[in-house]
Amino acid sequence: MADTFRSLGPLVRVDGRWIIGDPGRPGGGAWVEFREEGMCAHARDSSTELIPWSRIMLGMGVVVGAKYPGRGEQVTLLGMLAGLRGPLQGKRGGYLHMTVRHPYEDRQIFFDRHPHWYPVADLVFLEALLSDLVAEGEIHRLADTAWLDRAIGGLPPLKMMTTSSTMRELVARATERETA
Repeated sequence: MADTFRSLGPLVRVDGRWIIGDPGRPGGGAWVEFREEGMCAHARDSSTELIPWSRIMLGMGVVVGAKYPGRGEQVTLLGMLAGLRGPLQGKRGGYLHMTVRHPYEDRQIFFDRHPHWYPVADLVFLEALLSDLVAEGEIHRLADTAWLDRAIGGLPPLKMMTTSSTMRELVARATERETA
């Protein structure tokens, strides 16, 4: 798993594929792999669950540190502590929040965090990117490694003070669509 070259918070490229989470944890980890047929959630117990792209609807949230965050939080207190040096570094994880159809339900998919800190701006942009792809009916593009390489690789360094309109423009540019 040596070719990780660019990341966007918990989204990293490993062995030629994009994943969310840390599959390299000792004893096994939890992560989400983007495949042609959908998102494959790998649990710590080695079980897997495939969620077809066509089931995902109504945006997607990314949270580090807690299953049920406060309104608008991408990183909870536990998520912050897990990014600092000390006994909690790399502990706890994160969740992808989404609504799926057939049957309709809200889902939270757990992933293990990497031992390093995730910049909050990266988490906000990742959530904006995922939600935009769902809204545009293009969530399946996450399985296209070359497309995601271009989208993530072409991003400028993100700053916490980036405005929402700039964020929308960056998402549109990254996904090769015009802004409204």
